[in-house]
Amino acid sequence: MKFGNKDIAIQGQLIRIARLDGEKYTFPDDPEEVVASLRRCGTRVDLFTFLQKLPDTSPRYSYPFVMDNLAVLEVSTFDNWWNNQIRSYPRNRARQAQKKGVVLREIEFGDELVRGIREVYNETPIRQGKRFPHYGMTMERARQYAGTFLDRSIYVGAFLDEKMIGFIKLSMDESRTQACLVHILSMAQHKDKAPTNALIAEAVRTCAKNGVSYLIYENFNYGNKEDSLTHFKEVNGFQRLDVPRYYVPLTARGRIAFSYGLHRRIVDRIPEPIAEKFRDIRKAWYDRRYRVSAES
Repeated sequence: MKFGNKDIAIQGQLIRIARLDGEKYTFPDDPEEVVASLRRCGTRVDLFTFLQKLPDTSPRYSYPFVMDNLAVLEVSTFDNWWNNQIRSYPRNRARQAQKKGVVLREIEFGDELVRGIREVYNETPIRQGKRFPHYGMTMERARQYAGTFLDRSIYVGAFLDEKMIGFIKLSMDESRTQACLVHILSMAQHKDKAPTNALIAEAVRTCAKNGVSYLIYENFNYGNKEDSLTHFKEVNGFQRLDVPRYYVPLTARGRIAFSYGLHRRIVDRIPEPIAEKFRDIRKAWYDRRYRVSAES
């Protein structure tokens, strides 16, 4: 459904939760107007949730809230990031990409970009030890998936001999003061050429050039898990920043759900030692399944 020029997604069956599409770079101008619109929309919505915009991290609304976390890089100049905000390893990896022939360039949204995205997504069915949900993506699906917020998004491709081996999509908020790495992915077969590190560097360069003060790389942590992706964000200068996430109950069911924590994902309620064992079992199963498939 729509509220003005903003799309609102409603998810869940037992507890129906509404949120703004692109909520890390799309914010309600007046949350009360959105709440009033949801109350009279004719569709059952139990909770409305939204994040507070940076740089304000102190709660400024009276709605119930929990503290959520983001991976945030404060951007001033590219040189400051390169010399002062990152460690030597990602700096060396970005240099390595250039030495191995990786070329970065902004690319307009169109068939060339969509074909490249499709090839990157369809390289392997397994990423980070689990099934990659976008494997098998069609051209049309790639066009729909990557073609949102075109009026405030920038695409950068990493190319090797004119073949796109990785890409990022940067989507900015309406004030152009913060941007989110909505998509960043590179081909696993070219990991030795460090295209992802080069893309991060280009994202920072793009933000600095456009006067974007904050670059967001999704969440810093998911639940209690700290993994290789968290480490990758940290060495590239991203820091954990806790911001209020508001939950506005719109029904009695919504009030009860929030009171008892039922708005949280089931996976976030599993103790981390148990969740880690499940991840190890899942990775071993996928490794065995796809190794056998490749050998047969």
